[in-house]
Amino acid sequence: MDPRKSLFRKVERAIEAIERSSDASSTITGTAGAIIENFREELGVRGGRLYERRDGGYELTRVFGGAVAVPGIFVPDAYPPVQQVVDEGVVVLDLTAPGVDPEFERKLGVDRFAAIAVGEDQYILSFSVDPVAQSEDLMASLGILRHAVDQKLRQERFVSVLNEARQIQMSILPRRSPRRGEFDIAGYTVPAEIVGGDFFDFIPVTERIHGIAIADASGHGLPAALQVRDVYTGLRMGVARDFKIVRTVERLNRIINQSRMTTKFVSLFYGEIEEEGNFIYVNAGHPPPLHFHAKGVTTLKQTGMVLGPSATASYSRGFLSLEPGDALLLYTDGMTEASDPKGREYGIERLKKAFLALREEPADEIVRALVDKVGEYVRIRAPEDDRTVVVVKRILSGEPGPPAPGPVS
Repeated sequence: MDPRKSLFRKVERAIEAIERSSDASSTITGTAGAIIENFREELGVRGGRLYERRDGGYELTRVFGGAVAVPGIFVPDAYPPVQQVVDEGVVVLDLTAPGVDPEFERKLGVDRFAAIAVGEDQYILSFSVDPVAQSEDLMASLGILRHAVDQKLRQERFVSVLNEARQIQMSILPRRSPRRGEFDIAGYTVPAEIVGGDFFDFIPVTERIHGIAIADASGHGLPAALQVRDVYTGLRMGVARDFKIVRTVERLNRIINQSRMTTKFVSLFYGEIEEEGNFIYVNAGHPPPLHFHAKGVTTLKQTGMVLGPSATASYSRGFLSLEPGDALLLYTDGMTEASDPKGREYGIERLKKAFLALREEPADEIVRALVDKVGEYVRIRAPEDDRTVVVVKRILSGEPGPPAPGPVS
């Protein structure tokens, strides 16, 4: 077999080992082990050492493959080989190279070494190599592996940030469904990615009035999730200060308009329901909720444009009376615009029909079942958009009341 072909097959195996790692520590140690295992013969790689950045330099923290150095040795930033590997990314040096301290390197058991800087120079991996090893092949192989390690570490950092964002996002969702006299209320959301741009909230305004919100930031992923956080904060602050709902929404619109986020369009439906069933709401460009009542189904129209495009947008209120036996269904467009393999959308009529079939069930069961039905319709395809549903039911006299509150998402 061509020696070069054999070498690069081993490079591929080392990359596969890097990609299988689960965190930064295992990525670094796995890389060191893979390099020693795969390149001992072709490139004369012997022992390895891991240095981690500390104030003013790098500390030796681990050794691999029979290296004789003792962890704890500190190498200052000013040491020329450190400067060179940070500047160039990959170096191969012997004891005669400019700036190399032969006495120091011999304490490490080194006559010739190769090193790579990874993780935005947070780590240096150094390997003892045979004097006769080909520098060109060694530099090329280590350069490829350095690139693979950096990609993996960036991916891990990104996933870590997303997971932290998800924890923040989940923390702003209601922990449980509210219990409000004759009302059975629940919500459920499924993001298209680790974090999403959909949001719902249940806000106790007074002992007699409860706020219900659902929102959808344009796009999905981290930018949309951060925009949703602003909506949550602004809405809660407005309610806490006893602002009227129109004024609260207008303030939110100005906040979104001035935001520097890449997603600056948020649809929002916010309403406040009283014990007697009176419901006052503002619909800022959100898909119209459905009011199920004795005479049929009524859509709650928009009362203003989506939040964000215009700082001077105005909003008006809508009103309805939720009678015993009535229900409200709030949803985001990820529900109705989800499409099957032939491109046919789930649509509002299917959503109505699905709700009517579930209407007698508890609200927390309805919301989950509706999201599941959309998933079944698209045949388990990964969702292209976040999906969120909120249900508000007013219990008929003589019917069992709302169940004990449980998790809503």
